[in-house]
Amino acid sequence: MKLGVMATGLASMGWEKALAYCQKVGLDAIELPVGPYPGKPFFDPAEVLEDKSAQQRIKEDCQRHGLEIVGLAAHGNPVSPDREVAAAHARDHDIAVRLAPLLGTDVVINFSGCPGGAPEDRTPNWVTCAWPEDYEQILRYQWDEVLTPFWSRRNAEAADLGVRIAFEAHPGFAVYNPETILRLRARGGRQLGANLDPSHFFWQGIDPIEAARVLGDAACIFHVHGKDTGIDPHNSAINGTLDTKSYSDLDHRSWVFRTCGYGHGDAFWKPFVSMLRMKGYDGVISIEHEDAYMSVQEGFEKAVKYLRSVMIHQPAAEAWWH
Repeated sequence: MKLGVMATGLASMGWEKALAYCQKVGLDAIELPVGPYPGKPFFDPAEVLEDKSAQQRIKEDCQRHGLEIVGLAAHGNPVSPDREVAAAHARDHDIAVRLAPLLGTDVVINFSGCPGGAPEDRTPNWVTCAWPEDYEQILRYQWDEVLTPFWSRRNAEAADLGVRIAFEAHPGFAVYNPETILRLRARGGRQLGANLDPSHFFWQGIDPIEAARVLGDAACIFHVHGKDTGIDPHNSAINGTLDTKSYSDLDHRSWVFRTCGYGHGDAFWKPFVSMLRMKGYDGVISIEHEDAYMSVQEGFEKAVKYLRSVMIHQPAAEAWWH
């Protein structure tokens, strides 16, 4: 298992300093941002797609710092009801899928996106309950007329290139839990799977260990993010965990993202890593720092140190009593 970084958080350092910093703190891998929401801070993916020398330079730079490129992050909403947004985000996704194998990886990380509630809508509509009946109609439209056709086409294109699409299950988008990951995979194809990010599961009341079990049984854990969440017991007891307050409103939010180990300790992370091992995942845990209590450097380095202590690094040996 490798330890890496979702590199958007290091963008302010610039390309060379970010790579040197990753090497200094002892990382094995890097996830490169090439899409709408993480941005494109290090290079223009469209230009690199057409420039073999640029591709070679990126690969050699990473190799020189001991880093394996393990994924391209193209998070966006390619099924947005805003046609301009949808077209731009779909283009970024398509570029990432074509660029990934040229940079030596077969994983593209994205959101499923969220359509509108009807063809004439102009903004996304995320449904959170089954009643009134309008919501059932919205879900049928979103899944049958938008999500399934769109991602079925992208599944076929990814299959042709040997690329896997790892959905980060994020509330606000149509795919937000294991069930919806598996639903889109069943409808769209086997190149569609999971970027298993435990932070988004915690505040939904989902056990990420059980999520890893069911997604691992389906052989569709393609990528894993290292990010934690802290649940405020007082605020969540009053208001639940559907919370639209600013992430900076630490006193009043029901939950906040935390550095690994500061939301949940060994009682979670050790069984989680063990479940990944049980289900055959030997890829990366890619640290994504979004802890509002800590600077990027302090939070990131604490996550590196903590995850190094709980990860399983070597292959299992044959038991001595056999």
